Amino acid sequence: MIKPNKIWMGSILLLSWLLLNNCQNQGPTKEGLLVSGPVRFDANKAPFPKLSAYAFFKGIQSELKPNAGVLPYELITPLFTDYAHKSRFVWMPKGEKASVNDEGRLEFPDQAVLIKNFYYPADFKQPEKNWDLIETRLLMKIKGEWQAFTYVWDELEHDADLNIVGDFKPVSWQDEKGRKQRIEYVVPNKTQCKSCHNRNESIQPIGPKVANLNKALRYPDGKTENQLSRWQKAGYLATGDYGKQFAKLASWNDPKSGSLDARARAYLDVNCGHCHHPQGPAHSSGLYLQADQADPTHWGVCKPPVAAGKGSGGRQYGIVPGHPESSILLYRMEKTDPGVMMPEIGRVMVHQEAVELIRDWIADLKGDCK
Repeated sequence: MIKPNKIWMGSILLLSWLLLNNCQNQGPTKEGLLVSGPVRFDANKAPFPKLSAYAFFKGIQSELKPNAGVLPYELITPLFTDYAHKSRFVWMPKGEKASVNDEGRLEFPDQAVLIKNFYYPADFKQPEKNWDLIETRLLMKIKGEWQAFTYVWDELEHDADLNIVGDFKPVSWQDEKGRKQRIEYVVPNKTQCKSCHNRNESIQPIGPKVANLNKALRYPDGKTENQLSRWQKAGYLATGDYGKQFAKLASWNDPKSGSLDARARAYLDVNCGHCHHPQGPAHSSGLYLQADQADPTHWGVCKPPVAAGKGSGGRQYGIVPGHPESSILLYRMEKTDPGVMMPEIGRVMVHQEAVELIRDWIADLKGDCK
């Protein structure tokens, strides 16, 4: 009988580790990088150099198939980012769940991760085909504080690499009207992430709040269910009838979801309200754009700018009821000059459909500024 020695046992352990590692990360194939095994998130070692190291997605990474415990979600009204399509997911440690605060915002537990992928279909009429994956942003809550990390996908879309300094990526697509579009997409650096995700000088999520999650979604298991209900069944959200407690946000581009006023206010809430908030970076402007803000002056109605500079375009008020052409808010949405446009970052294009919405809304407002 052969007795095991230290060298022999060490070789067996090494071989076992290599086999296990090969099973979890099988390397690139013609189709892409294959990953298997459970989610591997370690807050003490994050951020990992490669997105695949977390195993948030199983199988071929570029297909973005969520691993066990990685829950997809969608927003009723999303943030605009140069017409990029986005797929969103949330992961939390086993046994942990989010609660809901008095504002209807979700309070996530430590080690929760929000995952957002940015991509462009080659043809927007066929959004499920021929994706050009650009970046994946992770928000991780570590020791009570949120941290933001960006991963940029390689040219073969096998994996995405951690990027702290930002990047520029040329992207092109054909829009719903058949027009060819091409831009230099801006991947934000780490400092720029905090510019938007800023509440009282700390990073906070923007999208996940009850009002913006209260919608049905078709899940990978084939079932269609209200997201709040699914989060609770998955153990990711505390028990409560939050859908009745907080008013549902309108979908900015769906007339069936709410009035013109409700849709315009929803768009401004999501795209501007995180900065233009009493605890946001633009609090000193006095312009507060949350959908539940009741004072029209805080929306900008007949409100002179505090310090707009050339951003005012020579106009006197944020919003002049009935006169979109005289309103600073619309003027800044129509521009791409970095010293004028709003939002200040996150786009190089004008969101034409949103401009039309806000123009119609202002034209419909009653009153005057005399």
